[in-house]
Amino acid sequence: MGKIIAIANQKGGVGKSTTAINLSACLAERLKKVLLIDMDPQGNSTSGLGINRGEQTNTVYQLLIGNANAEECMVRTDFGRLFVIPSNVDLAGAEVELMGVENKEYLLKNQIDTIKDQFDFIFIDCPPSLSVLTLNALCAADSVLIPVQCEYYALEGLTQLLKTIDLVKARLNENLTINGIVFTMFDGRTNLSNDVVKNVKDNINEHVYRTVIPRNVRLAESPSYGLPIIRYDTHSAGAQRYRELAREFSRKRRKS
Repeated sequence: MGKIIAIANQKGGVGKSTTAINLSACLAERLKKVLLIDMDPQGNSTSGLGINRGEQTNTVYQLLIGNANAEECMVRTDFGRLFVIPSNVDLAGAEVELMGVENKEYLLKNQIDTIKDQFDFIFIDCPPSLSVLTLNALCAADSVLIPVQCEYYALEGLTQLLKTIDLVKARLNENLTINGIVFTMFDGRTNLSNDVVKNVKDNINEHVYRTVIPRNVRLAESPSYGLPIIRYDTHSAGAQRYRELAREFSRKRRKS
């Protein structure tokens, strides 16, 4: 049975989609069968894997409103065993359309339950807000992976997210856990990056991944070419670190 991991942070620009794309691709490289669900109307995970958002008939939007099932929405990527349920701007209207729907927080879970046995891992790239889309992701997930940017307000945003997860666990998904925290956009030359890492480790009683994702030009460029970093520049620091993260993620999974 596949494990379902939401990649979430209520703050934007912290590396959620970058982590979703590259961790998924690195696990597929390790011969795992992976599904990435793009729950963000911006569709960054979709385009970042070379899928044209405008050409997709069946997306997460059709999935949530009941016009298509999960099998019909899945797109096989060019990266081995990696599949995507794509997103586009239509998803932005889902919040209003689903307003009166009963148990709307569980629409995604009900669909994923029909296909999760086909995959080793299912990742959900969440939008940077606490919306019905994010709630659907958190209700469907077994755990949450939290990318944290190495910047001044990191701890404040992380604390808010952990409170949200506790609330969801208490009211909507009692089995939800924290998979771990991944530091992104790390610059070891600055005191700030090192201070943020130390501050989070000192104040947050959750698993923190040892692998840290650096600021890396090639990593920032790769989405514009529709390629994960391991295909865009396989020898770059970004590629090496995401491969390390995939190994650490797999080891942690075996131990749990």
